Amino acid sequence: MSKWLLRGLVFAALMVIVRLLQGALINLMESQALWISILLVAVFAIAAFVWGLADGRADARTNPDPDRRSDLAMTWLLGGLFAGIVSGFVAWFISLFYENLYAQGLLNEVTTFAAFTALLMFVFAIAGVALGRALVDRKAPPVQRRGEDGDRADTDVFAAVNAGNYPDDDRASVSEGAQAARTESFTSTPTAPREAESAGSEPATDRGREQS
Repeated sequence: MSKWLLRGLVFAALMVIVRLLQGALINLMESQALWISILLVAVFAIAAFVWGLADGRADARTNPDPDRRSDLAMTWLLGGLFAGIVSGFVAWFISLFYENLYAQGLLNEVTTFAAFTALLMFVFAIAGVALGRALVDRKAPPVQRRGEDGDRADTDVFAAVNAGNYPDDDRASVSEGAQAARTESFTSTPTAPREAESAGSEPATDRGREQS
């Protein structure tokens, strides 16, 4: 089951329960109808906020890099739309048999009331996600981006600046020493046997040294 479908089913059921409780409590205390409605809507919003907070913390712990985290906004948006449409349809169907449930026509339930449910669920869930991620990121160590250590040295601005800080005399002496070492390595060993042959003598080898 996908994440958005699970959240949609849970909050669709919760909204139907909220509306059933709303109808029953208003019938008992009609003078407190406004406060009952506000309280029940607050309970629904707090539930979305708490779940969003848990999602944000879990996602931040799984993916420390903010650029690689899950798109929880789309998850909660789809879940909210699903919960609004399904809960509106179920509430309308129950109202056909249970008169204490206050429901409007089917079209209004699956459009206007569904949009209200989706917006309420989305806003509070995303607020919880943002808070959960912020709480984890505040205590997490700095994220090391991939590829930072593998950059080429010739494209590193700081390396180029540091190279320019050396005096010209030091760089000239280093290059002259390297050139002299390279010339000596080319002219030392390979030319010794040829010089010996041109002089008419046998080149000194390890076997000749042992016989002598």
